[in-house]
Amino acid sequence: MKFKLSVILFLTMVCSIYAQQKGKITGIIFDNTVNQSVPYATISLKSGENIVTGVMSEDNGKFELTAPLSKYTLEVQFIGYQTYTKEFELKEATHNFGTINLTPEATTLEGVNIIAEQSTIEQKIDRKVINVGRDLTTAGATAGEIMNNIPSVNVDKDGKISLRGNENVRILIDGRPTNMSSEQVLKQIPSTSIKSIELITNPSAKYNPEGMSGIINIVLHKNTMDGFNGSIDTGVTFAHYTKNSNSVNLNYRQGKLNFFGNGSYSYSQGKNQGDMMREDLLSPSEIRVKSINKNYLYKVGMDYYIDDNNTVSFYTNQSTNDGNTKLGNATLYPGQQFEDINQFTRYKGQNRFSSYNLVYKHLFEKKGHTLDIESNFSRNKSDNNGDYNTKYGKNPNQFYQDNSDNTNNLTTVNVDYVNPLNDHTKLEVGAEARISRADNSFNSNNSLSAVDARSINNKYDQDIYSAYVTFGQTYGKFNYQLGTRLESYKVESTLNGKSNFKDDYLTLYPSVYLGYTMTDNDMFNLSYSRRVDRPSINQTNPVRQFSTPLMTMVGNPELKPQFTNSVELNYTRMFTNKSSVTAGVYYRKINKEINQVIYDDPENDNPNALLMTFDNYKSNDAYGFELSANIKLTAWWDMQPAIDFSSIKQSGYASLFNNATSTMDLVERNITANAFNARLNSNFKATKNLRFNLFGFYRGGVDGITMDSKEMYKIDAGARYALLDNKLSISARFSDIFNTMKFKYTSIYPYPSSGEFSWESRSVYLGVNYTFGGGKGRAIQRKNRDSNTKQSGGSGGLF
Repeated sequence: MKFKLSVILFLTMVCSIYAQQKGKITGIIFDNTVNQSVPYATISLKSGENIVTGVMSEDNGKFELTAPLSKYTLEVQFIGYQTYTKEFELKEATHNFGTINLTPEATTLEGVNIIAEQSTIEQKIDRKVINVGRDLTTAGATAGEIMNNIPSVNVDKDGKISLRGNENVRILIDGRPTNMSSEQVLKQIPSTSIKSIELITNPSAKYNPEGMSGIINIVLHKNTMDGFNGSIDTGVTFAHYTKNSNSVNLNYRQGKLNFFGNGSYSYSQGKNQGDMMREDLLSPSEIRVKSINKNYLYKVGMDYYIDDNNTVSFYTNQSTNDGNTKLGNATLYPGQQFEDINQFTRYKGQNRFSSYNLVYKHLFEKKGHTLDIESNFSRNKSDNNGDYNTKYGKNPNQFYQDNSDNTNNLTTVNVDYVNPLNDHTKLEVGAEARISRADNSFNSNNSLSAVDARSINNKYDQDIYSAYVTFGQTYGKFNYQLGTRLESYKVESTLNGKSNFKDDYLTLYPSVYLGYTMTDNDMFNLSYSRRVDRPSINQTNPVRQFSTPLMTMVGNPELKPQFTNSVELNYTRMFTNKSSVTAGVYYRKINKEINQVIYDDPENDNPNALLMTFDNYKSNDAYGFELSANIKLTAWWDMQPAIDFSSIKQSGYASLFNNATSTMDLVERNITANAFNARLNSNFKATKNLRFNLFGFYRGGVDGITMDSKEMYKIDAGARYALLDNKLSISARFSDIFNTMKFKYTSIYPYPSSGEFSWESRSVYLGVNYTFGGGKGRAIQRKNRDSNTKQSGGSGGLF
């Protein structure tokens, strides 16, 4: 009896062990049209219609699943690609699918670097990627115009960019820092040179910590196909003045060498105007501006594949902007309460930007085990000459000149090391040296300078040395990453040879990331980071930035950095029809906030003259939410709706005219700036070759420290027709059809006033694109250098 019972127990145990025996399923997800692995693709293991298990591919495209031995269907999904399915039987301990090549949804030409038919928004694990296509939202536009079509991003009438309602955003080109202002960057880069735009709102410790609201990385085109190939774009914009833009993208690859380059030229005349009214005196003011800009940009570089494990890459970006602006400014005082003011100004200047990048990359034998050594040097030189002709009442005209010359050099060297300790664990370490030198000279023959000198030289030097470490692991549906960055920061400002400000401190910037894949189609991530906003050169430069008879702007060299602690929660839902929805909420705590302040100008004899500068204030906080979607309604109709809301507490000082004493009182202002934006992009496919597009934009009014802005909105429409097997395309765009895009404001600081500014928002664009060349892309890995940015949630220790 005991023997029989033992036999039964033994057989039961053997059957149980056999029934529970499992196998491992592995593979790599790849896109051979661009020679890159596909990270964060959704891999599902199905038994019939039931999902047994699932996982997302890693940064290098690898995936691994564990399941009992049985028959299954493997399904791979990713936005922009056709779904991959494969039936198989798991018989052994390991079943390796090898490389699984996904096929893009869009039709592509063999051997040519094709730009997508339309722009798409892709939510990745640590960033939102806008792949710039050839639709209405990008045709003929500059980078600045594209930005206004992107969720959570706004560009104001002066070209200043903000992310989530805050202008403290870091702009990168090809993942590299630039010492140009955001206005210069957005003005000089045409849309045809842009491959994608990345929004990184809560970067990890692997990134440079600058920029409270995050990082915007503009990735320029780079081709890697064999042989000679490229594309040509040309277009004309009809508005009050006619504008034109032209660009070419070329590539030649043979053997171990790959040469790439693109160049562009644009010419534009612009018209801007503003009308203001000082309500208490019924005093009108008007501003009339005509500007001419010539922009040249080119990028050239090469890759040398020493062998399969070693690559050396070099490229240079060069751009020039020639500007000529005429400005008329008139203020009238009824009843001759004050002397009328008429000023005519001509600004002429040139901005030249150069950057040089050299990278060595080594791949170790283990997959994902890499070493990068990178150096980058950039120089931004600009000069601006202003000729002023001012008339007060019936007095003789007054003539004076302002001349400024600015040189900003930035040198960076960084080392990045990535080691996947096992299939679920990754360690990343890196170090960086960043040296910045700014030299600004200002000369004027006008005595009404806010600084008591007519010849000023200001030097602003920064030395930053840092090191970071991040450690991440994946456990089934959960993953996390912990990191910190230790940074030594030293700055010194010198005015006319004498030191006027110094700062030196050591700071830690931690970051935490938590991810949870609830199902194959539902993903959550929670992140925290500490960031810093260091005063910009313009904010610290005591040299006069601009001047009118009633307003002068200067910087404050004693500004302190402001630090921000940011928490963010995001959710992404994928649907079987390739649609997706992404939602996010965030909260920020801001210490020693930098803000604008307006004083009565003590250096100007005019009693109505004001001085604008910057200062540090108390701690504030901000919060907001975002909601965006890619919706495929039918085979011929898709849309991308998006809304975002931000609420920022702000503190600052403003001057308020006291009627009782006829003096200016300095008033502290504490306000909450609530901003709401909505966008809707809708694409229609009429035939195989003909597409239409509608785009709508709405921005709500926002309260400010010195003024309250009113709502803005517009509607665009466009069409595109393809010829010659999609090698040739003709595009048309009608922007701001109803001419509603205007900036309006009201204010009581320093006087009750209102105003409206307008520009050439309504325009018609006609453009032609032609692609040519042949040769297939090689299967050799591109070492993640195709986009000139590194993967794995960071752009290297440099950023």
